Amino acid sequence: MDFGLVLQTDPPASRVVSLMQRAEHNGFSHGWTFDSAVLWQEPFVIYSQILANTTRLTVGPMVTNPGTRTWEVTASTFATLNDMFGNRTVCGIGRGDSAMRVAGRKPNTLVRISEAMKVIRALGRGEEADLGGTVIKFPWVGEGAELPVWMAAYGPKALKMAGEEADGFILQLSDLYLTEYMVKAVKDAAVAAGRDPASVTICVAAPAYVTENDSPEALAHAREQCRWFGGMVGNHVADLVTRYGEHSAQVPDELTDYIKARQGYDYSHHGRSGNPDTAFVPDQIVDRFCVIGPVEKHIEKLNALRELGVDQFAVYDMHDAREAVIDAYGTEVIPAVNSR
Repeated sequence: MDFGLVLQTDPPASRVVSLMQRAEHNGFSHGWTFDSAVLWQEPFVIYSQILANTTRLTVGPMVTNPGTRTWEVTASTFATLNDMFGNRTVCGIGRGDSAMRVAGRKPNTLVRISEAMKVIRALGRGEEADLGGTVIKFPWVGEGAELPVWMAAYGPKALKMAGEEADGFILQLSDLYLTEYMVKAVKDAAVAAGRDPASVTICVAAPAYVTENDSPEALAHAREQCRWFGGMVGNHVADLVTRYGEHSAQVPDELTDYIKARQGYDYSHHGRSGNPDTAFVPDQIVDRFCVIGPVEKHIEKLNALRELGVDQFAVYDMHDAREAVIDAYGTEVIPAVNSR
């Protein structure tokens, strides 16, 4: 199993670079960041510094979207980084929940994501792409250039599209039941589209918090540091409920029941521990969606995720123990999981 580190690009950027260096030293293969231009600093500028100060790490956004940048600009940025540092980027893409809403726009449609994925991937590989009637190609992209495009998804139509079109699927929660349900939907869609389901990389992303023991006090602190994640996921779930209804055969109740007490969401606290808009998230959801507890609990859950077909676990490292979690994964968790 591969391991990724996910950060917000809060200033100073040097700290983001330093944490990514630490992650590479500890055996992480991927470095991801949020991409929301109003809330955080511009990630692609920082990727250049991460790539220059590491040797193996693959970097990318979790996730960008097709609305805040034109598609040829997105593709050109990735292709430039790959030309400079050697095919070490991946384009994670989604609807743009925070990036679009904070700027007063609606998240992108699946149709728009589909069109953007095709254009960004083709241009990033040095191939021709049609920009609504104008066919373009980057003349400077060298032979052998690659740009995998991974799609974030929750709902049935998005899961189907990920299986049909994306090089990878990003699932932002680590609940075993829901992971099995969604990975199966993606793989089935790939098969139905005539694709090898193994060609779709499965990435599960969730907060991880390593505690010294499983005492009630230690677990309570870990939950409070990770409770924000249930609120972030709740934004996407609320969209699904609006589209499909509260109890729908299209969306499992396990994903929708917990948001009944949701009151609203202030994006100024997005993705941060202590978010006051996530008090509605129960402990059970934190335990299911995140990975918390002593090292052995992390190893146990990650092994279970791998059995469900997960190729990468990406650690959301937004809490008060960033370095400690990176180091614990490097010295204990990653070696144990990958020794099997």
